[in-house]
Amino acid sequence: MTRFLFSSLAMFLCFSLALAQPKERPKLTDAKVLTADHVYKKTTEGELTLHCFMPADWKATDKRPVIVFFFGGGWKNGSYTQFVPQSEYFASRGLVAISADYRILNKHKTTPDKAIEDAKTAIRWVRVNAAKLGIDPDKVIAAGGSAGGHLAASTALVEKFEDKNDPKASCKPNALVLFNPFLNGKGRTIEGSDGKNIAEAMSPTLYLKKDAPPCILFYGTSDAMLDMGKEYATKCKELGVKAELYTAADQPHGFFNREPWNVQTAIKADEFLTSLGYLKGKPTIKPPANAPELRHETIK
Repeated sequence: MTRFLFSSLAMFLCFSLALAQPKERPKLTDAKVLTADHVYKKTTEGELTLHCFMPADWKATDKRPVIVFFFGGGWKNGSYTQFVPQSEYFASRGLVAISADYRILNKHKTTPDKAIEDAKTAIRWVRVNAAKLGIDPDKVIAAGGSAGGHLAASTALVEKFEDKNDPKASCKPNALVLFNPFLNGKGRTIEGSDGKNIAEAMSPTLYLKKDAPPCILFYGTSDAMLDMGKEYATKCKELGVKAELYTAADQPHGFFNREPWNVQTAIKADEFLTSLGYLKGKPTIKPPANAPELRHETIK
């Protein structure tokens, strides 16, 4: 029964995300960026890679902020290519941007706890290798969509699912950019690698504290997970944690993959990171004429 319930949730996340996935992900910029791949983890299921995008004037001696993206797909499928457009854009704005591989069910036959382990390893590896990547280890942004948004939040808040072989560094990012993330599994059943229910143990909302990173969240109003975002943002406000929640009218789960929402969410994420001092100036992209806008939700 537990395996069925986990599969059902994963299938819902995958199907909902697939509905909003374009056949070809539209580029956000044509600016020249540099690329490099780094294997950050070797597992019994295979090697895992960080796909890096750097500004054209990048140098290893830089100390730039870094944003690490985790793709969506219900911890079941998906690819780092989901966030290549956003990675290219934020690299063009001066960040080092990374789109990360992690273990998933269909490819690696693993459960969500292993994905959380990998996400934590990725953030730690980035910090330990700051000199190689040309980044500031104190300006690390974790980001992602759907299950990937969950992983980004988990690196900041979830207390379990540690890899004993991880580098000795914090996995807690300094900021979060979350696209319709799964945030609270209370009352659900999600099976871990030991066969036990890990739904609550892997729920970021349940572990929110005053020292949680500032965050921005995006949801479509037709997404069943919107209530999770509202709950998270409300709890952040109660704790005094900076949180911004934006919604897209009548849009489903995974809306951020499609035009014009890929542009609109990138602009708001850009403005959010600028407010934190991680970027300077205004976004270098503009939405199409007469495009619908994101609504800034008031958090009560």
